Amino acid sequence: MQEFQHVVAQLAGVGNPRVGHDQEPVRGDTERGPVRPAAAKGITYDTGFINQGTSTHERFDSELVRRDLRVIRDDLHCTAVRVTGGDVDRLEIAAKHAADLGLGVWFSPFTCDLTTDELLTCLTDCAERAERLRLTGAGVVLVAGAELSLCTIGFLPGDTLGDRIGILSPTFPRLREVMAAVPPLINDFLAKAVAVVRERFGGKVTYASIPFEGVDWTPFDFVGVDSYRTTEIAEMYPGAIRSLVAQGKPLAITEFGCATHRGAAGEGARGGMIVEWDGKANPLRLDGDYVRDEDEQATCIRELLDIYTAEDVDSVFLCTFACYHLPHREGSREDLDMASYGVVKVAEDRVGWEPKVAFGVLADYYGVSSSSAG
Repeated sequence: MQEFQHVVAQLAGVGNPRVGHDQEPVRGDTERGPVRPAAAKGITYDTGFINQGTSTHERFDSELVRRDLRVIRDDLHCTAVRVTGGDVDRLEIAAKHAADLGLGVWFSPFTCDLTTDELLTCLTDCAERAERLRLTGAGVVLVAGAELSLCTIGFLPGDTLGDRIGILSPTFPRLREVMAAVPPLINDFLAKAVAVVRERFGGKVTYASIPFEGVDWTPFDFVGVDSYRTTEIAEMYPGAIRSLVAQGKPLAITEFGCATHRGAAGEGARGGMIVEWDGKANPLRLDGDYVRDEDEQATCIRELLDIYTAEDVDSVFLCTFACYHLPHREGSREDLDMASYGVVKVAEDRVGWEPKVAFGVLADYYGVSSSSAG
């Protein structure tokens, strides 16, 4: 989830995945061959991240979801969609619509404040639903969780998402000790989760990681990373992506993107952290005066796509189609869409939307790569 990547960037850099505990990464050649378009040209579609009982997609309607997914296929020229959210029924509804439209489906539960036992039950359910969909002939990849160290109880101290984020402050006295404990806990859980998932699901499996988790990718089919670029890591970013590709398994960038205000391109995930919230995870207003800048968002997205193409990334998923909880409004502090990573700006009714500049950039990029591939 983009709101937390600034913590990751400060603590661990761009990425630190492992193919196996005792495997050395494959070194890339200094002269690489011609690049190819991504195997999955994708975007994330949020069916509702649920925190403190509040969903980021409250007005979830099956027909409107199908409308959005048709736009994702026909107008954005996506070949795949990463369907995310904490409600498994909603995930299945959106996944079925995407499959009916011929899109590749990355079935991606994105839960909040579950215990590891509760999460394992959720993943078991998702694996069974994803397998039923796969057996209809749909192309389905199961994403066995997302950013678990932050979003799940048991990997970092704290019972709530807010508690765990607060611990990841440079001023926290036991930060190194706490961070060092995460990789073994994460890998122990993921080994169990993958075993349970593969008993029920016959397709490919990955996980949407954040860098400090130090994931052992041995049991997975893809390396999966949520990846945001900031000014601090901009120079090293292409090389870091190259090193991820060199790990020896196909790389999926499961999230990337930019918010919609001036300066957001240099902030990465920090760009979205400009919202004042009430006590129930509902957005109220922006926390200061910002300048709306759709061109900056669009330019950043194109630059990132150029990097992923040049470095031969297998699959990419822009975050995101729409942030339905952050509507566009008149007035500097009232325009919640400036904190949104969506390529459409959502109307006040949380149903309608209009395309942003980034919508056209993504459509052109994916459309051209489709033509090149053909």
